[in-house]
Amino acid sequence: MPRFFQNKKMLMLLFGTIFLVALIGFSLRDRDHASLPEQIIKDSVGFGQTIVSKPMNFVTDMFVSMNNILNTYDENERLKARLDEFAVLEAQVSELQLENEKLRAVVEKTEDLSDYESIQATVIARNPDQWEEKIILDKGSAQGVEVNMAVQTATGLVGKVVLVTPFTSEVELLFTNNPNYRVSSMILGEKEEVYGLIEGYDVERGELMMKRIDSDASIEEGEKVVSSGLGGIFPKGILIGEVTEVTTDDFGLTKLAYIKPAADFSLLDHVIIAKRSVTAIDGYDGDNTGQDLTNEPVEEDSES
Repeated sequence: MPRFFQNKKMLMLLFGTIFLVALIGFSLRDRDHASLPEQIIKDSVGFGQTIVSKPMNFVTDMFVSMNNILNTYDENERLKARLDEFAVLEAQVSELQLENEKLRAVVEKTEDLSDYESIQATVIARNPDQWEEKIILDKGSAQGVEVNMAVQTATGLVGKVVLVTPFTSEVELLFTNNPNYRVSSMILGEKEEVYGLIEGYDVERGELMMKRIDSDASIEEGEKVVSSGLGGIFPKGILIGEVTEVTTDDFGLTKLAYIKPAADFSLLDHVIIAKRSVTAIDGYDGDNTGQDLTNEPVEEDSES
């Protein structure tokens, strides 16, 4: 007998390797049912996993539930606080409304400068001769549009109606270089309201110019500019833009503020025509030469 077969350890290793390879090949076959040893092993492991996982899941769910309860409690407290604030605010609004009604009754005022009816319109064309200054709308006198009505977008004031046909209207934009085009406006300062006139447009800066501002007025960059509503054309409170720079004008007698427009004049499509509820004043400013330049309201919106 060869010496190889006399080594029992080598024989056991050989047969063990063959058996292991056969067992691996058998377990890797596609079968519909697991063998009995596999069933016993899988069931034992599954039972152990169940015993361990159920308490772990219970503890995890308990912590999650407690966390949700705490979050719900905190949220509930915040909502209660907001409700208390809302109740206080509602009381203040009611008080202000009542006070406003009393004051209006005292001065027998039945109309407000900020009241207006809105007419929705669509921009259908731009004037070829004055592309940057005028637009054409699809609403006219048949829809109640009249000359001198203010026109605005959702972001700010854009101009006023200067020509009306039965079914169209022409709007002159704030960008116009018409020297007679003025808009009475005011700067909403932290301490006071500063009045002036939107009068002119700086092409290089791409900004409006607010002139005739009292030289003693305190103005800060970033303050909002709105229509004052004093001339009978533009309703009060329509946003025009914000202050970017303040300089002196007229040999230091008055101030001049550059205003970045709130509306995007290059993307005008849908606009709102504002029909004021109060009676319009169809007046002319002239050049206001020699007037007392104090921080008082001034007439507006002269027409060429």
